[in-house]
Amino acid sequence: MELTFLGTAGPRGWPQPFCTCASCLGCTGSAVREPSSVLVDGSLLIDCGPAPAHAAARAARPLTGVRHLLLTGPAESAPLAWLPAAGLEAVAAPSGPPPGLPAPTAGGPPWQTVAAGEEFTLGAHHVRVLPGGSPGRVAYAVTGPEGARLLYIPSALVPEAAAAQAWADGRPYDAVLLDVVTWPERLAALRREGAVTEATDVLAVHLSHDAPPGEELQRRLAAWGARAVADGGVVRLGADSDRQPPRPHRTLVLGGARSGKSAEAERRLATAPDVVYVATGGTREGDAEWADRVTTHRERRPAGWTTVESTDLPGVLAAAESPILVDCLSLWLTAAMDECGAWDDDAWANGARDAVRKRVDELADAWRGCRMPLVAVSNEVGSGVVPATASGRRYRDELGRLNAAIAQESDEVLLVVAGQVLTLRGLPRKARHARS
Repeated sequence: MELTFLGTAGPRGWPQPFCTCASCLGCTGSAVREPSSVLVDGSLLIDCGPAPAHAAARAARPLTGVRHLLLTGPAESAPLAWLPAAGLEAVAAPSGPPPGLPAPTAGGPPWQTVAAGEEFTLGAHHVRVLPGGSPGRVAYAVTGPEGARLLYIPSALVPEAAAAQAWADGRPYDAVLLDVVTWPERLAALRREGAVTEATDVLAVHLSHDAPPGEELQRRLAAWGARAVADGGVVRLGADSDRQPPRPHRTLVLGGARSGKSAEAERRLATAPDVVYVATGGTREGDAEWADRVTTHRERRPAGWTTVESTDLPGVLAAAESPILVDCLSLWLTAAMDECGAWDDDAWANGARDAVRKRVDELADAWRGCRMPLVAVSNEVGSGVVPATASGRRYRDELGRLNAAIAQESDEVLLVVAGQVLTLRGLPRKARHARS
């Protein structure tokens, strides 16, 4: 099955008309994206922009072979002025033709109104209509003549559990096209149901200025096992050599206070079906401000995540059966120094230092040996004011050693500054091409 992406943006495109946000102003040249539309095997078109023939010509894939059109939303919202001249054999949509479109007898295409649960054949493709999550919208599962399976999901919000159960049929898809940036929980639900596996090519569509631009978009998608192709890009399922490299297995996220490091760490596992969130801070009796912080973190996590409060990180990592997020290593170090009596100068010189560093070594070994995907958060404190006390300087130094030890065993290290993510270490990336 060959997929030609005539557009990959939301219904208003990217940049959005007359928008002056930084993302839209910086979106020029090959970064410009038209409303999402994909041409399947040169004959089946799913959704369309205002000028699909021009988009197809830019991709060097003319629409002369197109015989069928699938619309995911109301026909009234689709730009269909070109339709009478296309000579299509059939149009399938969740609503009837818009006013003003010629009837089949007057040169208009045959129109088929579809609903979730229906199945039919268009040329060489078998189509299954799936619920789209809101009135007047549907998703489509398309099977090609050689058995390749495509799932195309509209941009409208879909309840997570209902979506996964309706879209999955016990077999994984070869490719899934969805708005993974806005709704990463959709991808997590599909993985939980077995509809998406490591072999599935997850392709981001319906992109808008709400998504991060440029390399940041590709970096975020790569962490989710997804990718975005440029408008005009061609993907051949089962034979595409430009697949996204494997996702990072161990990620360390560093940053200062309120830098956005925890939100970034949580985002990186947003598409995982099950996550164990290891909170190392515990509770602080009578500290209302700390309780507010804990509540904010809990409310931000997906409902399906499991929270474990523990400072036995080596034990948790050794027993891991699901992806793990640790927040945070700096609080873990505080607990380790408490337990070892490392705040006292005399104790530090008489065994506490060796005890703390032994625990750090044990954690680094467990981090290296864990088979599940890992993300850990830690504070970067060595660039600020030098602590006024010996114990404060001791903690700063030991946290620097801990961060360095975990970074050494990580295949990805990120630094978050003012909500912006800098990659200090990342997996090698393949060269990306707009066309193949």
